[in-house]
Amino acid sequence: MGFARRRKVVPFRTAGELDAMAAAGAVVGRTLVAVRDAAVPGASTLDLDRVAEASIRAAGAVPSFLGYHGFTGSICASRNDVVVHGIPRADDLLGEGDLISIDCGAILDGWHGDSAWTFAVGGVSAAEEELNAATEQSLAAGIAAMLPGNRLTDVSHAIESGTHAAEKAHGRVYGIVDGYGGHGIGREMHMDPFLANEGAPGKGPRLVVGSVLAIEPMLTLGTDQTTVLEDGWTVITDDGSRASHWEHTVAVTSDGPRILTTRP
Repeated sequence: MGFARRRKVVPFRTAGELDAMAAAGAVVGRTLVAVRDAAVPGASTLDLDRVAEASIRAAGAVPSFLGYHGFTGSICASRNDVVVHGIPRADDLLGEGDLISIDCGAILDGWHGDSAWTFAVGGVSAAEEELNAATEQSLAAGIAAMLPGNRLTDVSHAIESGTHAAEKAHGRVYGIVDGYGGHGIGREMHMDPFLANEGAPGKGPRLVVGSVLAIEPMLTLGTDQTTVLEDGWTVITDDGSRASHWEHTVAVTSDGPRILTTRP
């Protein structure tokens, strides 16, 4: 009976637990910066994975992704038309003009941090710069909706509204990747509830002080439809259009949203 009542709110943590999650999140943030610094033309995504694993372990943390359902990397490295879950490989080489998403998770003292960042290797087209800016803007809109009393889909609707605002500003339509989204997070990486990146507001469990969600919009320059490759992980756009993916782990506090995966 108690469980049924608790399910009406997004799972929440104490202030001390949020600090512990922020410590895990800081490891992720520092690791993403280290990976970006290493992401030069000619580097392989496996090279980036090694940088990430070394950064995480040097902090006394453990990579969340490594071995997760058999995943072989410490990061997901998703290049160009790969939306998410790209497997780091020695033969996947970065080139000038690539757009690459790095998704990273770390466990510190039993708590998870999860964040993703998409950036260019060298220069990319104006359309791709705008795609990346639109995804970041959608994330920011979702974060801003992490307020006590809001419902789960208020965050979804805010993310979608951020996307539409960027579309209006950029004079183009973005694909909001269908079927993927954010999630609860804490002592496990993926927890209920699922957070869609679009939808009507005012539905789902309520946010309370201490509620935590990983918010992760994914946009493309074309379709919202994707296919998972035969490796069982790599998700590509069906039309070959480029994609962007941004993610932060965020808590609701009485002082406003708190990003737990800050980057230095």
